[in-house]
Amino acid sequence: MFPETPAAAAALSVAARFHSPALLNHSIRSYLWARMYGTAHGIAVDDELLYVSALLHDIGLTEAFDNYMLPFEIAGGNLAWTFGVAAGWPAERASRAAEIIVTHMRDDVSATADPESHLLQVATSWEVVGRRPEEFPPDARAEVLARYPWLGFGTEILASFQDQAGRKPDSACAVSVFKRDMAGRVAANPLDGHRPA
Repeated sequence: MFPETPAAAAALSVAARFHSPALLNHSIRSYLWARMYGTAHGIAVDDELLYVSALLHDIGLTEAFDNYMLPFEIAGGNLAWTFGVAAGWPAERASRAAEIIVTHMRDDVSATADPESHLLQVATSWEVVGRRPEEFPPDARAEVLARYPWLGFGTEILASFQDQAGRKPDSACAVSVFKRDMAGRVAANPLDGHRPA
C-alpha cells in the first residue's frame, strides 16, 4: 500500500514525531486520496516522491518547524529539501519534493505538467474543504477514515490556517481564510462527521 523505501520509512518517522495525531492521519489520508484519484484517472507518478511530499506537506504548520516569516508551505518545502538530501536523494529530487509541497498551496497545476503536485492539490483540497466529492465514493471514504480517523482535523487545520493568516497576511493561508471563506468550506466538508456529499 505504501512505498517501502528507506526515505519513505524515514518520512513516516519524521511525521509521526512532529505532527499531531490529526495532522499525521491527514497526511497519510492525503497520500491515499492522491493515489486513489491518480489510479482512477490513469495518472502515473513517482510513488515515493508523492508519499514523502504528502507526509511532509504540512510540517511547516508544526511548532517545531513553523517559520514566523515564511508561509508554512515554503518552510515545509525547505525542510523537505533538507530531508531529501539527508536521505541520500540527489539535490534535484529533493528540490522536487520541495516544489510539490510549495505548489500544493498554489493555483491548480495540470496532471500533465506536474502529476505529483496535481495529485497532492486534489487530495488536500478534498481533505480540507471537500472539493471534488464526486471523485471519492462513500465506501472508499468510510474505509480510509476507519483506518485513519478524522480526530477533529477540520477544527485543527482551520485554527492553524487562521494563525498563519494573522501572522503572514500575504500568504496563501491568508487568501484561504480571508477571501475564500475557509471556515465555511471546512464546516461543510463531507469528510468531517461522515456527512453525505
